[in-house]
Amino acid sequence: MKKVLFFMLLSVLSIAVAFPQDKDAKDQKKELKGQIREKASKTARKEAKKMEKEGWVITAGALPLDKQLEEAWMKQYEKEETSDFPKYIVANGNAVGTNYSAAKNQALNLAKVELAGLIATSVAGLAENSVANQDLSQQEAASVVKTVEASKSIIAQEIGRIIPLVEVYKTLKNKNVEVQVRIAYNIAMAAEAMKAKIVKKLEDETAVTHDKLEKMMGGFGDVKQNSTVTEDSVQ
Repeated sequence: MKKVLFFMLLSVLSIAVAFPQDKDAKDQKKELKGQIREKASKTARKEAKKMEKEGWVITAGALPLDKQLEEAWMKQYEKEETSDFPKYIVANGNAVGTNYSAAKNQALNLAKVELAGLIATSVAGLAENSVANQDLSQQEAASVVKTVEASKSIIAQEIGRIIPLVEVYKTLKNKNVEVQVRIAYNIAMAAEAMKAKIVKKLEDETAVTHDKLEKMMGGFGDVKQNSTVTEDSVQ
């Protein structure tokens, strides 16, 4: 009986010791996120004032411009919990059209093309790293980079659910409408959607073997879905 009581007491003490530590970690994370929110809010207010002076306005029913920009900056600051990599890719698009809808669609397409370019840059970086790791020859790496660069429009079409962050417009003197958008895309989602397709295209258009391509692409998007902000992002 004494042994049972001893182990029960030991368990209670263990929980009592662990709980404050967990609580402290949560409080620290909450405080850090608050600091980043404050920094994002300050940057967003400054940017919103500048854009409003330039004549940019929001659509009816949308969040105030400073709030849209605040969320955009938060996405740019957010990091993966297990690394210093950003969780989101953020891209911009700007277009002019004869009407709002046409300009908005073109701006979104341009933002997706920018996202595709950022993804292509990541893959090109993997190819260069593979040369250093002796997985690919310089000729193979150059072939990969060339193919990926030529595939930006295809990658842009494959991009799935984007996160709209900012949407503003202004009417120009000639009555055309200029629209500016800012969107985000989850990097882990990008990796999941693109990895197999990029490997297939590279297999079809380069002489690099499947095993080498799979090994190279293993570094693309290997990040955890659960993320948080980090101290580095506050600096």
